[in-house]
Amino acid sequence: MRFTRQLFAADNPCFSEALVDAEIGDAPKRAVVFIDSGVAASWPQLRESITSCFAGPGMPTLELMETVAGGEQCKNNTVVLDRVIEAVNQHHIDRKSFVIAIGGGAMLDAVGFGAATAHRGVRLVRVPTTVLSQDDAAMGVKCGINRFGKKNFLGSFAPPWAVLCDSEFLTTQSAPHFRCGFSEAVKIALLRDVDLFQQIERDSAAIAARDMDLALPVIARSGELHLHHIVSCGDAFEVRQSRPLDFGHWAAHRLEEMSGNEVSHGDAVAIGLGLDCTISHLMGWLSAGDLDRIIFVLRRLMLPVCHPLLARTDELLAGLDEFREHLGGELCITLLRGIGQPEEVHSLDPSVVREAVRRLR
Repeated sequence: MRFTRQLFAADNPCFSEALVDAEIGDAPKRAVVFIDSGVAASWPQLRESITSCFAGPGMPTLELMETVAGGEQCKNNTVVLDRVIEAVNQHHIDRKSFVIAIGGGAMLDAVGFGAATAHRGVRLVRVPTTVLSQDDAAMGVKCGINRFGKKNFLGSFAPPWAVLCDSEFLTTQSAPHFRCGFSEAVKIALLRDVDLFQQIERDSAAIAARDMDLALPVIARSGELHLHHIVSCGDAFEVRQSRPLDFGHWAAHRLEEMSGNEVSHGDAVAIGLGLDCTISHLMGWLSAGDLDRIIFVLRRLMLPVCHPLLARTDELLAGLDEFREHLGGELCITLLRGIGQPEEVHSLDPSVVREAVRRLR
C-alpha cells in the first residue's frame, strides 16, 4: 500500500516500482488497464499519462486500456466482470501479469472479482480514486458483485498485488461523495483509535469543507488501520464469526438494498453507525455523552444519521437474517461499550432497534 500524489507523473516511481518484479526474471509480462468511466471523464489526459508510464524499462507490455462503468450499478450485473475475464483470455494475462483497476470501490470490486477468478487469480493492482476506496474499500482482500438483490452475494477473497492511492483523484470528487467516504474513517476510529476519533472530532467541519491538509492524514490513517486489522488480526479470510470491520454495516447493506442503491454506501454506513451506537446506548453500554459526540461528528461531517426507510423497521430487521447467512451461521454484530471499546453480540432485541430508530428520526 502506498499513498502518493500524481501517481502517473514521469518523475513518480511508485507505479513502476509496483509492476517491475525481479522475481519474474525474463518471463514476458503483460497488463490490461480498466478505468472507471467517471474517472475517465474527469481526467481526459489520464490515458496518455498511463501509456507513457508503460514505456519505461522493465515495465509490462500494455495490451489494453479500457473504460468501464463505475458506481454501485456496475456490481448489479456481470458486464464488467465478464469483460475482465474476456480481456485476460484475449490478451494472455497469466498469473505473473497484471490487471490494473483505476476507480471507486464498486468498480474495484467488480474488476477485482474478474481478476480473482481468471486463472484462479492474476495479479491485481488497485488504484482507488475516492475517499471511501482509499480509506477502506481498496485495502481489503474481498471483491465481488451483487446478486439476487443481495450485496456482495458473489465474490471471493483475493489479496491485491498492490494498492496505490493518489490524492489528486480526490480533487474531482463531488462534495457529497467526498464527505460520505469519511463514514468508514469514523467507523475504524470508533473501533481502533481513540486519537483518530478525537482528530476527526476536532477537524470535522474543515474536513467537510475539503481542507485537504486535514483530510488526507485522516484518510491515510484510516487506510492503515483497515490494512493492519486485515493483515495482523489473524482472520483475513473471515473463517471465524468475528467481523468488527462490519460495524454499522448490517443496517447499511440493508438500506442500500431497500433504496435500490439510491443511498450510497458511505451514507448508509453513517446511518448504520448512528443506529448501532444508539442501540449500544440503549443497552446501557455507551454513555449519553459519547453517543452525543459520535452523532455530532457525523452531522458535522454533513453525513446522515437517519433516513425515512428506517421507518420500515420490519423490513430493516429482516436484514439481520441475511447478514447472519452471509457471515456463515451465527449472527455477529459489533456494538460499542465506549469509544475505542468494541463488543460483539449475537442477537439484537427488535424492540431496542425500534426505539433506536424512533430516537434518530
